[in-house]
Amino acid sequence: MKKLLLVLLGVMGAATLHAQLPKITLKDINGKVVQTDTLNNGGRPFIIDFFATWCKPCNRELDAISEVYADWQEETGLKIYAVSIDQAQNINKVKPLVDSHGWEYEVLLDPNSDLKRALGVQLIPYVLIVDGKGNIVYKHQGYTDGAEEELIEKVREVSQMDN
Repeated sequence: MKKLLLVLLGVMGAATLHAQLPKITLKDINGKVVQTDTLNNGGRPFIIDFFATWCKPCNRELDAISEVYADWQEETGLKIYAVSIDQAQNINKVKPLVDSHGWEYEVLLDPNSDLKRALGVQLIPYVLIVDGKGNIVYKHQGYTDGAEEELIEKVREVSQMDN
């Protein structure tokens, strides 16, 4: 019975990892409407990174990735969507934070936590890797210094599978 339960849990876990992005309407940092089910990177993997202006680990993670982002883009063609979960009253703090840190990511605003909730995100920072076919293939919660190295390794693996 235990083996059957473990197999079922494994299958369910694998199924959630290959889920597609839900259709949620958000706005980008400039006010343009974006449908999340249309996010893509031209058949290459991309990252969705949930953050908030008040979240210190989130900012450290996005800073660390920013330092190597140009190299990652050159090597894998990677694109990053940074999704702010700041509530409406704090949304005006997002663009100044992004600008002051020099982040080159596409920034989306999720002030009602619609995308966060639809994807079952509990804690931030929270990172998803989506493959070139639009499947969620990796999830990671939290940040410790150096975790970006594990992230690029996963992107490299996914890039190899997409080719």
